[in-house]
Amino acid sequence: MKRKSVITCSLMLVVCLVAKMFGYSYSTGFDKINNPLNIETTEEKTAKEESQKLLSFADEMIPLGDEKIDYKMKRALKANSFRQLQTLKLHQRAEKWFPVIEPVLKKYGIPEDFKYVPLVETGMAHGKVSPKGAAGLWQFMPQTARSYGLKVNSQVDERTNVYLSTVAAAKYLRDLYKVFNSWTLVAAAYNVGEGSLQRQINRQGEDNYFRLKLNRETGRYVYSLISMKEVIEKPEKYGYKINNPRKLMAYQP
Repeated sequence: MKRKSVITCSLMLVVCLVAKMFGYSYSTGFDKINNPLNIETTEEKTAKEESQKLLSFADEMIPLGDEKIDYKMKRALKANSFRQLQTLKLHQRAEKWFPVIEPVLKKYGIPEDFKYVPLVETGMAHGKVSPKGAAGLWQFMPQTARSYGLKVNSQVDERTNVYLSTVAAAKYLRDLYKVFNSWTLVAAAYNVGEGSLQRQINRQGEDNYFRLKLNRETGRYVYSLISMKEVIEKPEKYGYKINNPRKLMAYQP
């Protein structure tokens, strides 16, 4: 009887172990069947959102969970990658001119992220004049330049003076902020013009840059600034090889 009891107990133990093994396998398979579209796990979604939160302009965060906004940002980052531009000149010019630009922006209370405007506008290349007549690193039109204290005539064009044009740009940006009370809108206004942007805001009843429907160039402008910031501050992430990336970070007087 004892022998039969031992055998019976052993059989029951084996059955329990087998059932547990099959139960575990079944549970795992069930999870896969019920997730055929490979939906993001909570951990993956959180990691993605944390990564997105790092993308901002002048401390104004990119809205999360909007496919169109995500697409525009990815496209801008790709456009400024080394694979697309194949040049280190942007980093070399940033290293040269950021120490001039950053203290001026700070003096006038302008967020440091605006130092990327000249990189987006002209690649910080001297002597560039647009078809409409804008000139200098900050691409000032003659009348706007004169309004902010720059001399522009047949003998002198102070738009090409990096320090003086940066002072003028800082004053202009400060005035734009008084109108729009948003740095992303200030950047958009710098690109398209104060009057044009204000008309779009009034017509659409929307004052969030990321929700406004703007012309192609202005609609991409802030994304371009953010992507330029990413490429300059994290060059190796986007295919650039820089010996001393710290030299390209914020200027410390």
